[in-house]
Amino acid sequence: MDFLNLPKRTTGNRTYGLTSIIDVGTPKAELENFLSEYSHIIDIVKMGIGSAYITPNLKEKIELYKRYGIKPYCGGTLFEKCYFQKKIPEYLAKLRELGIEWIEISNGTIEIPLEERLTLVNNLKQEFHIIGEVGSKDAGKNMPVSQWKEEIKLLLEAGCDYVITEGRDSASSGIYEKNGKVKDHLIKELLEELDSKKIIFEAPTPRQQIYFIRVAGPNVNLGNVKLRDVLILESQRCGLKSETFYLEENKCKLPL
Repeated sequence: MDFLNLPKRTTGNRTYGLTSIIDVGTPKAELENFLSEYSHIIDIVKMGIGSAYITPNLKEKIELYKRYGIKPYCGGTLFEKCYFQKKIPEYLAKLRELGIEWIEISNGTIEIPLEERLTLVNNLKQEFHIIGEVGSKDAGKNMPVSQWKEEIKLLLEAGCDYVITEGRDSASSGIYEKNGKVKDHLIKELLEELDSKKIIFEAPTPRQQIYFIRVAGPNVNLGNVKLRDVLILESQRCGLKSETFYLEENKCKLPL
């Protein structure tokens, strides 16, 4: 159908307005059925946590995602495990073998100094597209807003294609309070002072996705989206859900 006045969405090979899903074990046959209908509203897939290391048929799944124009990468936890065990060269070799062109550089579980992360970005940016991540998975750690802004700024300047704001798949740390409430003051400062087209906000539930669509518009980049929720999310972006019903009347911070 095409007769309603809806918010304008980025389309095709998007550079923003991204929907990044998390895959932690979707069976290949089920995935193929799903992608045959909904791949046009999915841009990136994270093989969540460290699951890629033990995922059956991983190479076939990677090839399937790429066939549908979706960019696959492995979760930051796997990167951090490899960093911790000094296995980064082996990790990079495996990414090349699998045909994965994107890599996440994070420090959500272990402390990796910012300077080391920036060095890794500089060393890898000629070969890989890089997604940096800022924030900790430890709900007890509260970074000042100034540190969030500084780390995101420096990671983008070093060559990251995007920077993720940590929220976990449970929305209980990073940009969220322990109870799942968005740290509103933090988000508004990030949107105001940084290139928000380059930030991917982790928003694992429809409630949190609605928040970001309301404050940043339909073309905000959202991550950790569950596969089963992609049509709900696209409906929200298009003002086809009660909570975003009047979206087309609002001025969005991320227009076309």
